[in-house]
Amino acid sequence: MPIATPEVYAEMLDRAKQDGFAYPAINVTSSQTLNAALRGFAEAESDGIIQVSTGGAEYLSGATVKDMVVGATALAEYARVVAEKYPVNIALHTDHCPKEKLDGFMRPLVKISQERVARGQEPLFQSHMWDGSAVPLDENLAIAAELVEECAKARVIMEMEIGVVGGEEDGIVGEINEKLYTTPEDALATAEAVGLGEKGRYILAATFGNVHGVYKPGHVKLRPEVLKEIQDAVGAKYGKERPFDLVFHGGSGSSLEEIRQAVSYGVVKMNIDTDTQYAFTRPIAAHMFTNYDGVLKVDGEVGNKKKYDPRSYGKAAEEGMAKRVVEACEHLLSAGKKIK
Repeated sequence: MPIATPEVYAEMLDRAKQDGFAYPAINVTSSQTLNAALRGFAEAESDGIIQVSTGGAEYLSGATVKDMVVGATALAEYARVVAEKYPVNIALHTDHCPKEKLDGFMRPLVKISQERVARGQEPLFQSHMWDGSAVPLDENLAIAAELVEECAKARVIMEMEIGVVGGEEDGIVGEINEKLYTTPEDALATAEAVGLGEKGRYILAATFGNVHGVYKPGHVKLRPEVLKEIQDAVGAKYGKERPFDLVFHGGSGSSLEEIRQAVSYGVVKMNIDTDTQYAFTRPIAAHMFTNYDGVLKVDGEVGNKKKYDPRSYGKAAEEGMAKRVVEACEHLLSAGKKIK
């Protein structure tokens, strides 16, 4: 199927919320990790979301080019070609964009989509994330209100974050403290400033103890009930049940019970990065250790071309990551629920 149109993406999110499941949003950094994600969604018979961060987009442009817009554009164009060979709907998304990178990443990409739409084409990406967690809430919401209107002109959905996700991702560091828990007051202020869809559709990353990366059990205290509290508070004021389409960040290492509980409160998207990185790299490590005398020219020998050909370990890496994507679909209950 082709990359999801804005209408199909909206249907995907609506179905997830209505039917009680969420989509894995898989971070990718290359054509091969993109292929692995596509394969995983197809094997799970799940529609899905593939996303790229600022660092991932810079990496995609080439180590000496380091142009986030070039890398993101290249990924989107490549995805449009290869995704047609898979029997699932895929939405393309850009991940965390902090204030200092808006003018070099999110805003130019939204502009590209506006220009494409004006020509009668589909937008380049289907959604973009504004990460205002590092600035005061009033500034975060003022920027979000401006961006959601620009995204609407491009026929794309905005993602925004209130509260702070702990840990580190692409140089964005969040401390592990009380700011990890979004309050009902934060959510009410968001609804007042950004609306509930009338100014442009958005999805909301509200935090409930989330931390990027992997930590030992007990280090991170998730409280999914925080999501219910903010949905109830805003829903009561505006007369709307579960008014927010929520996003789960920093979910690596979460228990299945915590994941399912979050989904029941209106989570429609869960970011997956650390776990799929490891699932991709682990088979490569096994290949290198097992075939060290083939991938290296040890003691003046010639090595084994079949072992150091990147395709030999790349196929194993793709398979490993695809299996982890299938597992994510099963955890989030999206497996077998692709739009027919």
